[in-house]
Formats: sequence, C-alpha cells, structure tokens
Amino acid sequence: MQRRPTIKDVAARAGVAPSTVSRAFAHPGRVNAHTAQEIFEVADELGYHRAPAAPPSHRPRTRAVSLVVSDVTNPFYSRIILGAHEAALEAGYSMVLTHSSEEGDTEQQILERTLDLVEGVLLASSRMPAGAIRKIARQRPVILLNRRMPETPCVLIDDARGVELAAQHLAGLGHTDVTYMSGPHASYADGVRWQALKRIADELGIRVRRTNPHPEPTMEAGYAAARLIADQRTTAVIAYNDALGVGLIKGLSALGFSVPEAVSVVGFDNVRLSDVVSPGLTTIAAPLQMQGQTGMRNLIAMVGGAHLSSDPLVLPVSLRERESTAPPRTIR
Repeated sequence: MQRRPTIKDVAARAGVAPSTVSRAFAHPGRVNAHTAQEIFEVADELGYHRAPAAPPSHRPRTRAVSLVVSDVTNPFYSRIILGAHEAALEAGYSMVLTHSSEEGDTEQQILERTLDLVEGVLLASSRMPAGAIRKIARQRPVILLNRRMPETPCVLIDDARGVELAAQHLAGLGHTDVTYMSGPHASYADGVRWQALKRIADELGIRVRRTNPHPEPTMEAGYAAARLIADQRTTAVIAYNDALGVGLIKGLSALGFSVPEAVSVVGFDNVRLSDVVSPGLTTIAAPLQMQGQTGMRNLIAMVGGAHLSSDPLVLPVSLRERESTAPPRTIR
C-alpha cells in the first residue's frame, strides 16, 4: 500500500522547512504569498491534505463559507471566484456565492439574511460602509479582498504600483495628457489608484484628469464615454478596469477614432476579454485567481481558530503591453 505523503514530503519538495508548510496551512497570512502558493501546488501534486482544525464550539458547523462580489457579471471577478472555489473545495467547504450589484445596502441585506448559513465571509471589493463590515466581523470571521480596514485581515492587489506602471508606460511613449476613467465611488481600489496617479504625474511631468463615466464599470459605460473622451482631445486613457477599456475602444471606433492612432488605452486586471478585443488591450495584470485562493484559505484558517494579522497581504502586478498603446500623434 502506498504511503500517504507527509508534511515533511511537502517541505522537501518545496524546499522549505516543515514549520513553514505547517504555517502556510494553519496561518496563510503569515507566509509570503508566492511561497504559500508553491507549497499548496506541491501539496496538490503529492496528494497531501491537512485535516482542517476544529472551529470554536460556539460557531455553527455548516461547512460552508460565503463569497460576496460586487457584480458577478463583471469579468474581473471570474478568476477570483474560481480561486476561492478551488480553495474552499480543497478544504472540504461549500461556497455560497452572492453579488450586490455594486450596492452597499444590498450587500448588507444579503449578508444579514445568509449569515446563519455560513462559518465565514469573504468580501470581494465590498461597497458596505466600514461600520457594517465591523458588525459582520463581530459575528463571523471576515477577510477583505480589494478593501483595507485597519482591524480586518485583507488581501490586496498592488493598485498604486499598477497605475504607476501604466503612467510610466504612457509617458515613455511620449504622452503628456492622460485621462483616468474612474470606477465606482465606493471602490477602495479606485481611490488608491487616483491618488497614486496624481503623485506620479508630478514626477513624470504629465497632466492627468479624472472622469467618472458611470457608477458601474461596464463595457457599456466605456462605450458611452467615448464621445466625452474624444471631445477632451486627450491622447491617452487609463481605465479603471478592462471592461471600461474594451468598451471605450469599441465606442471610439464607432465614432471614427482608431486606437491607438487617435487615443492610447490602458486597462486594469488582464481579464480574458483584454486579449481577444482588437486591438489587444494593454493592461495591468493582477493575480486574481491567487487572490481568491489566498483569501479563502486565510478565511478557512480563521474559521478553524487562527488569529491572522490585520497587516495587508499585497500581491504584485505587471504591465502587459499589447496593441492599444502607441506614441501620440500630433494634435488632431
């Protein structure tokens, strides 16, 4: 009979100490995100599974956890959902998926109705006010994705670095006038990106402006914003997400403006949509599936009694250059 793999086998294959493997499973937030990911991948290859710790007795044992996203139709969330689902399944948990249509009040109502069904809550880009999140966190373990609160564990994308990479790329091509197409007003990531863009604009010597096309950052909103962008005579746009960027490209084309000849466009997130549109969308790639996995593993560790640091776990980003950016033409 084949011997079951042990924690020492995983450690040897991953090139880390057994204590690091143990900590990755019991307290994921205390291990470097890339190291933890390598450990989990090796564990999957070897068939190693750690029995989940028993949760405190006062919590209901439903073996279910909740993932709440702001808009399930937004392609940004597909990889997060996949990663979270994989991590929940790996730990023997069911995942209850709901979405709030970008409405904080709806999100709070959904959670209040479903809280008795789950042992923990993973909030992806929550639009609820901080007080509402604290109320939920007093009743169940909570992990935040793309939102930071001092007392709550969170897994973030490096939004500031992402918008810096986008601005540096455009400045390097010769653009001096850049418009930022913003996201929902309650978005934590949107605020971080705008503040970082204003800071680096001064360093790069470029002008930046902000426009809010629609409360929901969809392709339709990007398409509708094309006339505004054309009237601004800006030479480059950084979109809050790829959906806005793709919609803008389509809208500009419908008005007779080609991308990148008339306007360069940079998106954010690197969802699959960005690679199939023509021209391909230059974008900031974020490890969304890893974010979903990490957030869910941290949540299940908390359900099992782990006490995680509230210091944010920040995942790195990179620039994916495609055909939607080029040096600016002379003034049209």
